[in-house]
Amino acid sequence: MRNVDSAIGKILQGDARSFMRDLPGESFDLIICDGPYSVTTHEWDNVADIQHFNLELLKSFSRLLKPGGAAYLFGKPDCVDFIDYRPWLTLQSRIVWYQPSRLAQGRVSYTNNHDVICYFTKGKANTFNLDDIRVPQLVELAHRLRCENVPSVRNGKYGKTVFNPNGKNPGDVWGDIKQLTYKSKELVSRELLNTIQKPEKLMERLIKASSNPGDLVFDPFCGAGTVPVVCERLGRRFVACEINPDYCRLAETRMAKATNGDASSENLFEFSTVGRNGQPVISQACLV
Repeated sequence: MRNVDSAIGKILQGDARSFMRDLPGESFDLIICDGPYSVTTHEWDNVADIQHFNLELLKSFSRLLKPGGAAYLFGKPDCVDFIDYRPWLTLQSRIVWYQPSRLAQGRVSYTNNHDVICYFTKGKANTFNLDDIRVPQLVELAHRLRCENVPSVRNGKYGKTVFNPNGKNPGDVWGDIKQLTYKSKELVSRELLNTIQKPEKLMERLIKASSNPGDLVFDPFCGAGTVPVVCERLGRRFVACEINPDYCRLAETRMAKATNGDASSENLFEFSTVGRNGQPVISQACLV
């Protein structure tokens, strides 16, 4: 069994599932998992049954999370369909990350313009920092106040829900955080944009909501290192795993640049692993 203290603050190279088996139980306050989606031709995304793959991940997360801890699992809309995860974790929300600017457009059906982020907890959540993730109100103050003063509202079920000048709950449909583009300063490499490296703002919202400074966060599919970078900035401790050694070096370099106040990721990475077809070999996980 690995001593988790020796892994804190490190991006360790290895297979995520093997790595998790060696970790002690009830170690983490938060897990953020952006692993395979089973929708691309990349080797790391070649999963025959994504639902049962995710079920095995959720079983591991249940063991690794402290009571009251949270886990966020990224995927496509069907990523946890037809499986019974209820003995291990409680699904609180399926957050829709809306991305209307996707280039791919369907011709025989409706275009998929969103990913889902499944928010699980181990029992009742210990942490949900709403005030840290509020977004601007979408209704005018005068209209909201008129609604609040209607007797049936004031005396009803939601009578204590009042207008907050600091903003509102972001809800479970997020269209305010855009996917990265070729012009994004944090983009690691133009060649990797289509593997959907996740924006730091997206990970920041999850980490702020479900952890506190000093808490321990686990990222089993570290990719380009976004979660460790954001954890470092927000004062959270982290443990991260990535199977591709080139990506481990990339993430460490990225963290060093962020620590030194250089947010640009330009020219951080040059591929050194080449597949049979002459193309770069990509990480086991979606870049996060």
